[in-house]
Amino acid sequence: MLKISDISYSIQGRPLFEGASATIPTGHKVGLIGRNGAGKTTLFRLIRGELTLDGGTITLPDRARIGGVAQEVPSNEVSLINTVLAADTERAALLEEAETATDPGRIADIQMRLSDIKAWSAEARAASILNGLGFDKDEQLMPCSAFSGGWRMRVALAAVLFAEPDYLLLDEPTNYLDLEGALWLEAYLAKYPHTILIISHDRELLNRAVNGILHLEEKKLTFYQGPYDQFARQRAEQRAVIAAAAKKQDLQRAHLQSFVDRFKAKASKAKQAQSRVKMLEKMTPIAAPEDAARIVFTFPEPEELSPPIIATEGASTGYDGTIILRNLNLRIDQDDRIALLGKNGQGKSTLSKLLSGRIDVIDGSMVQSNKLRIGFFAQHQVEELHVDETPIQHLMRERPAEGQARLRARLAGFGLGADQAETLVGKLSGGQKARLSLLLATLPAPHLLILDEPTNHLDIESREALVEALTAYSGAVILVSHDMHLLSMVADRLWLVKDGGVAPYDEDLQAYRKMLLAKDPENRPSDKKGGKKVEKPKPISRERVTALKADVRKGEERVSKLNQMRDKLAKKLADPALYEDSKKGEMEVWQRKYAEVMNALDRAEAMWMSALEKLEKAQAK
Repeated sequence: MLKISDISYSIQGRPLFEGASATIPTGHKVGLIGRNGAGKTTLFRLIRGELTLDGGTITLPDRARIGGVAQEVPSNEVSLINTVLAADTERAALLEEAETATDPGRIADIQMRLSDIKAWSAEARAASILNGLGFDKDEQLMPCSAFSGGWRMRVALAAVLFAEPDYLLLDEPTNYLDLEGALWLEAYLAKYPHTILIISHDRELLNRAVNGILHLEEKKLTFYQGPYDQFARQRAEQRAVIAAAAKKQDLQRAHLQSFVDRFKAKASKAKQAQSRVKMLEKMTPIAAPEDAARIVFTFPEPEELSPPIIATEGASTGYDGTIILRNLNLRIDQDDRIALLGKNGQGKSTLSKLLSGRIDVIDGSMVQSNKLRIGFFAQHQVEELHVDETPIQHLMRERPAEGQARLRARLAGFGLGADQAETLVGKLSGGQKARLSLLLATLPAPHLLILDEPTNHLDIESREALVEALTAYSGAVILVSHDMHLLSMVADRLWLVKDGGVAPYDEDLQAYRKMLLAKDPENRPSDKKGGKKVEKPKPISRERVTALKADVRKGEERVSKLNQMRDKLAKKLADPALYEDSKKGEMEVWQRKYAEVMNALDRAEAMWMSALEKLEKAQAK
């Protein structure tokens, strides 16, 4: 089990943990939650031993393997599949040793261990994980350098999932996934065979993939059994009980104090008054739970326009003359709440850019209201904020005529108080940057608000505030998000972007989720765009062919070695003296070794043949 005992830790004099304790049973899947900046990521670093505690201890089982997503996957020429396979260091080391081992006993031990860790099915398992995260078979053979940073983060996630550490630490893993990838990850984590600790603000993930919640609040840790909704109920009940007890105690103290005040001067009542004073002194005050400052979003209200605000007829659009979406017959009214569904590469971002005026219609027509104002939020805009400026400076650039008081009120309306207003953006948290970007997107009081993954880096309280703000907002909303809770609470229309078209999806989100999870992952079409640098598979490189030839050579050498070992064991087993009663135990040992080598030979031959087939296919291209 993971045992956190009375830990304390501070950063630059600011305490994050003070006497915090918790125990995570082995095999549990636990969601670590808390407000942005509370210290969740720091706790992960403490568990991994990257930081030194000020006090207390964190203990893990001996030789427990701890794994997390690497900060960055190298942009090298190693293929995605080999990058993931290399994450299982024991398998890689055993395969390397198997190529040089000569001792029969050691060869048999290696082959037995490879069998125990399912080394022979490793490539299929790695391919399945990569496929679930959006890479098809051709893309899995491409080098990491062919993909952008966000997609390489998916490879890093695939690598740690493949390695199956005893303690899997994941920090907001869905932030770089689309809805389809997030749903796949949710199902995968629910079946993960070891302990998971996951930082997440995704309510659906915390309800479906975990069986415990570790809550970080006021520098303390509290462990709750059950998924997030059960935690929320338990916590609300606890707060209600404490609030009632505090109120009852306040009434009791007031009653006692009233008696003391009335009778302390009377000799006949002095003794009774003194006893009540002692009762007051012995009372341990019960503090009513304080409600944390509530996060809010205040969207400016646009004036009403005549419907429709946007309409397309037979419209086609794309890039550089290449059509991505065609025959679009769409209508958007100001009271619409539309969620875009579909795998990356099908055209969700293209549709968003068309509707926001970032790309033009190639064929057909698109008309919109003359006074239409559109707000657009995408994750890349958060990254494009000026890190050397403060939020107030960002607003002054957009609204130079407005006074400081008005601009600060706008910031406060998005949960950015006086301190954050004067803090350089580079020093703000991810959630604070996202709230600033949302403010900038809604500043002109848009009639249509297009939001592409708006909840990345927002904590649960901020997400709930966003739901409330969008519900009250009088403009149209188009959402692209992996957050099922946000989509289910806000959207009342679903559009499926698929096969170059856009059509209403008549089922609900749960039906869409079931449809995705019911498909065979091996047959799922994968994403082709959405941030990848390369949309079409590259021709097989010379380096790839060379690597395949090396695999064939190694396979042939492995088969040859095992054949020699089989012949030596067969010769030994052919000795009649081995079957004498006095050597019965020795005979059983040699027979077992012979069976192990034969099993290893079967697998080695299968791997050799597979390598030959891959080489033939590569040379044929």
